[in-house]
Parts: sequence; C-alpha cells; structure tokens
Amino acid sequence: MSNDGGDATEPALSHFLGDEDEAHRTLLDLAVAAAGIGTFDWDLTTGSLTWDERLLELFGYDPTEFAQTIEAFNARLHPDDLDPVAALLQKAIDTCGDYSAEYRVVLPTGTLRWVAARGRALCDEAGNTVRLLGSAWDISERQAGQDRIAQIIEQMAIGFIAMDDDWVMTHVNAETERVTGIVRDELIGHCFWDVFPAAIGTEFETRYRRAVSSGQSEVFEAFYPEPLNVWVEVRATPSPEGLLLYFVDITERRAVQQRAERASERERLLNLITEELGGELDADGAVGRLTRLVVPAVADMSIVTLIDDDRAAGTHRGLRSSVSWHEDPGLRAAADAYAQSRLSDNAVIAQALETGQTQLLNGNATAQAMDVLRPGPMRDAVSALAPEAVAVLPLPGRTGPVGMLTLANGAERGPFTSEDLATMRHVAARAGLVLDNARLYRQQRDLAEGFQRSLLTPPPEPDHLQIVVRYVPAGQAVQVGGDWYDALMQPSGATVLVIGDVVGHDVAAAAAMGQIRSIVRTIGALDSEGPAAVIRQTERVMATLRSDILATAIVARLEQTEQERALGLTRLRWSNAGHPPPAVISSDGAVRLLTTSVTDLMLGVDPDALRHESQLTLERDAVVLFYSDGLIERRNQHLDDGLDRLQRTLAGLAGRDLDDLCDELLARMLPDAPDDDVALVAVRLHPQDRPRPAQAGPKRVPLGLSLD
Repeated sequence: MSNDGGDATEPALSHFLGDEDEAHRTLLDLAVAAAGIGTFDWDLTTGSLTWDERLLELFGYDPTEFAQTIEAFNARLHPDDLDPVAALLQKAIDTCGDYSAEYRVVLPTGTLRWVAARGRALCDEAGNTVRLLGSAWDISERQAGQDRIAQIIEQMAIGFIAMDDDWVMTHVNAETERVTGIVRDELIGHCFWDVFPAAIGTEFETRYRRAVSSGQSEVFEAFYPEPLNVWVEVRATPSPEGLLLYFVDITERRAVQQRAERASERERLLNLITEELGGELDADGAVGRLTRLVVPAVADMSIVTLIDDDRAAGTHRGLRSSVSWHEDPGLRAAADAYAQSRLSDNAVIAQALETGQTQLLNGNATAQAMDVLRPGPMRDAVSALAPEAVAVLPLPGRTGPVGMLTLANGAERGPFTSEDLATMRHVAARAGLVLDNARLYRQQRDLAEGFQRSLLTPPPEPDHLQIVVRYVPAGQAVQVGGDWYDALMQPSGATVLVIGDVVGHDVAAAAAMGQIRSIVRTIGALDSEGPAAVIRQTERVMATLRSDILATAIVARLEQTEQERALGLTRLRWSNAGHPPPAVISSDGAVRLLTTSVTDLMLGVDPDALRHESQLTLERDAVVLFYSDGLIERRNQHLDDGLDRLQRTLAGLAGRDLDDLCDELLARMLPDAPDDDVALVAVRLHPQDRPRPAQAGPKRVPLGLSLD
C-alpha cells in the first residue's frame, strides 16, 4: 500500500514543486488580494485596457459596463487630475519608463476616492512602448489623514513652508501668505532663495543650512528687512524630503518688548541722572556728566548751556558756557564748535529762554537752519552735523531757567518720538533741579567763604621774615566756617602768629570765629608776658561775654635779642590750647613736630585752666608751619597716621620756596573735595647777615613801627 501510495502522489507533488513560476504568481496574487491592490494591463497596440476585479471595484465599475478603454479610465478621474495624470502616463510611454501617480476617482455616487498607481512600460525590440502594466490601490484613508493635517496646517496661526532638497517650496499655508504678502502660486514650485533674497547671508541662511546639515532643529528669532519688515520666531526642522519651516510673526510682540525696554531704559536714565548728579554741587562737573548720560540714550548729540545767575530777565544774554557730546567721535569737534558759536546769537535758544517752552524742529532741521544762518562758524558746524531733528528745552530752576538742554538726532535716527520728548522733559526737570542746587550751593559757599575771607587779613612783612598764609574752604557749603589764621606785630617788634579752629562747621561757626579772632587779635597786638598770657586773657574775655564758643588755638611769638640777632638765632615761644602741633623744617631738611608733654584744654572749657608755654631756638633759614586739623584728619584715618604723612610730605618739600611749599603741601595732603576747612600759616626765617630777599616782601609793618 505504501508503494502504491507513493506512486500515486509523487508525480503531483513533483509537478507542483517544479513549477516555481506558478508558485510565485500564486503568492503574488495572494499578496495583492490581501493588500487590496488592483492591476491593469494597457495594450497600446490594440488600445485595450484590462482591469482585474479589484480595480473595477476601486473605480466603481460593473464588469459588464467597463469599456476597457483609456476613455473609461479618464471618465472616472476628477477633472482637476485629468491633465496631470495624462501627462504622467504619456511620459512613461515616451520614455519607456515607470509611471507613478496619485489622483482622485469620482464614483457614480459622487463620492471621491483617492487612488495611488504605479506602473511600468514594456518596449518591443525596436524600443517602442507596446504595453503598460501596473497596479493601483485605495489611499483614501491615508489621504484623509493627510487632508486633516493639511487643513490643520492651513488654519494654523503659524506660518508653514515645506521645501525639498533643492530648496524648492512644495507647500505653504495661509498664514505664510499673510506674513509674506505673497500668494502661494508665487511661492510653491519656486526656490526659497529666489523668493526671499534678503535672507541670503543672514542668520536665516546660517540656521537653515545648519539644520539640514546637522539633522537637528534650529529655533531662533530674527528680523527680515524690506519689503517684509517683520520679526519672526522660526523653527527649522529637517525632514526626509528637505526642510520644514514653522514661523510666527512676533513683530508686535517685539514692538511691545522694545517699548518696554525703552521705557525701562528711560527710567534707568532718570535714575542715573538722580543718582550721579544728585550729589553733584559743581555745576560745570554736572553739565559734563549730563551730556554723556543722555547720549545715545535719548539723542545722538547733546549740548548743555548754563545761564549766569545775574542774567537780565527777558533776554538771552548771560549764556556763560556750553558743554557738548556726540555719539560719533568724528563729529564731537563740530558739536563743540556749534555749542560755542551759538552763545553769541541763536534765535531758537533765545525763544526757549524767553518763553520757557520746548522749541522743536522735528524734521528737516538742517535745511531750516541753513535758510536762516549767516555764513560763519555756526553755519559750518550745522552743515557738518546735519541734524534731522533738534529740540531745545529749558532747564527749570526755582526762580527761572538755570540752563538750556539741546538734543539732536541725525538722519539715521530720525525725528523724536512722543516717548522721546516725554523723556526729554523728565530729564530737563531733574537736571534743572540738580543745576539749581549747584547754583544755590555756589551762592551759599561764595557768601560764607567771602565772609570768612574778609576776616582773614594779609600778614605783615617783618624784616627778613617771610610769612605765607593759605585758606582752603571745605568741599561742602555747610562745612565752611570755623578755621582762621592771623599774623601781626607787637609794638616791641615781635611777630605774633595765630592758628585756630572753632568747633562747628557752618555759617554760625564762621561768625563765632570772627568773634574769637577779634579777641585774640586785640589782646595779641599789645606787648604782654607771652603767648600763654594772650590765651588766658582771651578766655577771661570770653567768660565775661558769656560766650559759648569752643575752639582750639595756638598763639606763638617770634622774638629776638640783639645778641641772638648777631648769632643768627630766633626764639619761638608758643602756647597750645588743644590744637594739632606745629611743624618745624630745619635748614638741613629735618622735620620736627612741636609736641608738648602737657596738653592744655581748648578755649571755652574752663576760664581758670592752667596755660603752659613752650620755647624753641631756631636757626636762620628754618621754616615753621602752623595748620588746622583739616590738613591731617580723615574720617577713615587715625590722627597719628595723618601726622606721619605730614612729616613725610614736608621732608619731601624741604628747601622749596615757601609759597611753592604751601601750595604743593595742600595739593598732596588734601582730597579733591575736603571735608573740612584748612588754614595754614608758614614762616621762613631768612638770614639777616645779608640783604633782605625779595621773597620776604616789601617790609610791610604797622604804622609807626620801625625795625631799623
């Protein structure tokens, strides 16, 4: 049975396994059927078009009604797809190549079905296409998904551009048309760089090419210039076909951001003016800083012009100085030339000054100025600066303008905006307050300093004695007041030297200084027992007058006998009431502080306090220096450190002319704006065995006193 069974089945199995082509066709048929793919065979020689059942089903044909012609195929195509599909078929025929198409089929019910088709042309031995074989399948579901995506993309408030590997745009949406102002027919099918040439060489090109080469998305913000003038936020994402661009128009957002930034910058500017100029009590220094603060924050150029305190009301005279600044270093000389030349005559300045109102030329300013300016330095400067817009604002003080602020923009920056003008007015208001404070400070300081200087008379010029005095007011007006010096001669011919400092730093201290100086001067002008006696009597007078003045002081006397004169010696006697010690520079350059073992009380504490007197013999050509504590005291420095510094400085100045020594000493010891007044009295004892030197002066002595 087994043999019979084997003989019966073996030929059938051998036949099936041997026919591999039939097996492959069977498997292919099964796969095609499973995938829902229909097939077609178009015989170009006979014109017969053969479809299988699946393809007939896809096109909605009953087998009995399909005419097996290309016309029957075309009859079911959507009208918009007819020409494109025909062109693709013809191309395959002409080239004996492959055919690929996606198109819409209109079913008898009116329903649309999307179909994808692939085919291949077959040629005869002469190379003529005789047949076109292919397949087609339903892609409606896929296309529906794509349509939904396309609809979403179309309706997005985000611009979308799809490009192929050659940078040709294959898809855009409505937002792209809106942002670019270009219809999609002028975008799709065109090279991106041809349509948007302004992107070449910018961040757009750099980022797009980097996304393609790296395969990584690039996200950035950039500005596309004319003709779009638009800020966009872009995401450039590589795709298998090329590059996808998603972008959002952020022009308004950037404008809001820029307005906010400008507002913040204006606020910072106003705060800077308040912070940097608020404590500025020197008008000229404030003006220089102001011109640099507003450029380029508000304008390309600024000029600040100050007005004299005694300017006649209703006139534009009294413009005493102008300081300028320009953003362009190459135009700063022209700005300065314009600032100085307009002091003499400028109609706009005069009008702003007289009316107290802002004067504005907010466009074509150069042409307007050139029409009225006469040939000269001002016209030349305006021509070089070429301003497009100019604003002149008064700087308001308490009783009227204290100056004028001129701001100008060039053609590139253009006219001032309403925000710019508002900022300018705020700047002018704050700057005017600063300059008005500086003016009031100067007036108060001049008054206090003038009062104090009126009490500091020039010293006498005894024989062979050179006396130099100096007075430096404090850097703050309210600090002026308490320091004084004096030098006078007694009937005996002795020279009395006084240095003092009233407690307090104000105009009241200056008045108190005047009182105590008069007492000391009156008592010291008489021959007495010596410096200690002068201090004792001064204190008793103060007690009698019930004065509440407290002060430190040194009273010293230079005296000499005939024998001492012959030996070239002079005696220095002094009494110190709580004052910093005097310094002596000997002829060999050594510096010594005249400290004492006992420290006496300051004046005004105890009228019965014991007063001591010290004495030192000086050789000729020695220098004695008396000074007030402002020379050596600092808030962050110990008094001993100040005294050490004084000694070192004097040692470095030994041998100099006395005037030069005093000036250089002040320059080296004092800060730019000292916290306290400083008074100096310096005496040089010139040798008496030779003619009186010119430095000792014309021998000015009290009337009736002869030293011959």
